[in-house]
Amino acid sequence: MEQLMLDWTTCQNTLSETGFAVLPSLLSPDECRELASLFDAPDLYRKHIVMQKHGYGSGEYKYFNYPLPPLVDTLRHELFAQLAPVANDWNEKLGIDLRYPNNLDTWLITCHKAGQNRPTPLILKYSAGDWNALHQDMYGELYFPFQAVLFLNQPGQDYAGGEFVMLEQRPRMQSKATVLQPEQGQVVIFTTKYRPAKGSQGYYRVSMRHGVSEVRRGTRVNLGLIFHDGA
Repeated sequence: MEQLMLDWTTCQNTLSETGFAVLPSLLSPDECRELASLFDAPDLYRKHIVMQKHGYGSGEYKYFNYPLPPLVDTLRHELFAQLAPVANDWNEKLGIDLRYPNNLDTWLITCHKAGQNRPTPLILKYSAGDWNALHQDMYGELYFPFQAVLFLNQPGQDYAGGEFVMLEQRPRMQSKATVLQPEQGQVVIFTTKYRPAKGSQGYYRVSMRHGVSEVRRGTRVNLGLIFHDGA
């Protein structure tokens, strides 16, 4: 895995302005393929969801159990450490009292004390015709303002379609859609629920949801990193 020697100042500005940021490839193709292969290792997971059964779309995903695979755990810890200061800045702008520690383990202890002790990192698999409805990943009262999705195979080569879609619901205005197609190994960081936007009377909340457009051919596999545990 590439060291997270990124321009986090630019990342913070991009997150604040748009609610998302696309990072350069952090994993090699071999590391991506290794992670994608974990989908077929049932002992790693606590729950298997078939989306059609719940009205979530079409496709399937699995929640990892603890302990997480080492690479998944490392990514989750390192990204959280970089994002916690940005999350605290957002809460300050929005008048929210909660502040996040710089260490993921400390934050997870807080989640567990609140009854949220189920691991939430997950792996998602979409085949031709599959898609994911627009949604937010909350899992309880406590949540971290950001989450991440890592793209484990190559668009145009392994699959077509299956774009990552975000919908920004702007107050008293029509919604704004953003469509991304990151390369293998890239990471998209995006807001879990809402982002602060500057208005004439200070900051206000802009809600965002995310989903996946229909895969036209091939197979799309992603790793989802959520930084709060679930109830």
